Amino acid sequence: MTDQKTAIVTGGSRGIGRAISLELAADGYYVIVNYRSNDAAAKKTLELIESNNGAGEIIKFDVGDSRQTQECVKDIISRCGNIEVLVNNAGITADGLFLMSKEEDWDSLINISIKGFYNITKPILKKMIPKHRGSIISMSSVSALTGNRGQANYSAVKAAIVGASKSIASEVGRLGIRVNVVAPGLIDTEMITEAPVDIIKQMIPMNRLGKPEEVAKLVRFLCSDDASYITGQVISINGGMF
Repeated sequence: MTDQKTAIVTGGSRGIGRAISLELAADGYYVIVNYRSNDAAAKKTLELIESNNGAGEIIKFDVGDSRQTQECVKDIISRCGNIEVLVNNAGITADGLFLMSKEEDWDSLINISIKGFYNITKPILKKMIPKHRGSIISMSSVSALTGNRGQANYSAVKAAIVGASKSIASEVGRLGIRVNVVAPGLIDTEMITEAPVDIIKQMIPMNRLGKPEEVAKLVRFLCSDDASYITGQVISINGGMF
C-alpha cells in the first residue's frame, strides 16, 4: 500500500494521541490512527494529517477486545508490511476515592490499558523481531510514579505499563527493538476539563499545563534514530511536577 515507514497510534483520535499522530505524520510516517468510538474526532485527525501533507488512515477497533484487535492487526500487517513504530496511547479514566470505586471501573481500565497493551503489542512485536528494528512507546502517567488521590485504579494500570515495558525492553534489546515509556504530567486535553486548573498550576514549578504537542515531540524523538541507544526508560514530561 505504501513505501513509507508505518506507525500505529492507539487512541489516536483526540488529545495527546492526535498530537502524536500529527507529529509522526509530519516526520514522514504513514500513520494508522486507531480509535474506539468517536468517529468525528478520528475523521478530524485524519483531515489534519492530510491537510499538512501527511498520509495515514483511521481504523476503528477496541484494543481491549482481543478478537477485534487480532483481526485488525492482521489486516494492517498484510497491507502495510513492516510496522516501524507502535504507540500505546489508548486509555480511560474513572476517578474517585478508592473506597468509593466500583469493580466495573477497575475492570474497564485493566481491559483497555493492560489487556489492550498485550493484545496489540504482542503481534506487532512479533513482526518487528525478524527485521531487528522497531520502537514501541507506551504512555504512562505521573500518577503511576507518585500516586494520586482519587486515581488508585489509573495509577495502578499506568504503573503496570511501566513494569511490562521494562521487562519487554530487556527481552528484545539485543534484537534492535527499543521499548520505552513516556509519563506525562498535567496536559491540556479534554481529560482534565473539569479539573481545578488554577490549583493544579501551583503544584507545577513551570506554573502551566503541558501541551499535547510537547508530548508528541518527545515521542517523535524516541521513535527516531537519534534515540538509538535509549530503551527500557521512563521519561517524564511534567514541568517539574515530579
